[in-house]
Amino acid sequence: DPRVIAREPNFVAINATTEVDFYGQCASETVAGNYFSSSGGQYDFSRGAMYSEGGQGFIVLNATTRDGGMSKIRPMLTPGSVVTTSKNTVDKVVTEFGVAELRGKTVRERAQALIAIADPRFRRTRCRPSCAS
Repeated sequence: DPRVIAREPNFVAINATTEVDFYGQCASETVAGNYFSSSGGQYDFSRGAMYSEGGQGFIVLNATTRDGGMSKIRPMLTPGSVVTTSKNTVDKVVTEFGVAELRGKTVRERAQALIAIADPRFRRTRCRPSCAS
């Protein structure tokens, strides 16, 4: 229950995802648009951390697929993917290339922060003007 978790000051939640889009939406139940698992407690722990005084929520993922052929940070989620943690709940996204702090950012700032932690081979992706907040 996120309300119980939120009572714990400085609560830190660490959850994994399979892909994240430029808005910061996390698809943690699907892989390549196919259902893979359930949400577990990701939403509850992320929301609890968000409401905890001094709390932080981390979403972690590898920057690319196992073969390195595709970025897991994408302009849009793969068609058929399910949003597990919404853009309004995601605080920080972590890859092996750094941390993108998303809380309180505009859509454009989110996209830029996420591109900065993508594998360098995929950073040429640009946020279209439609990404502006």
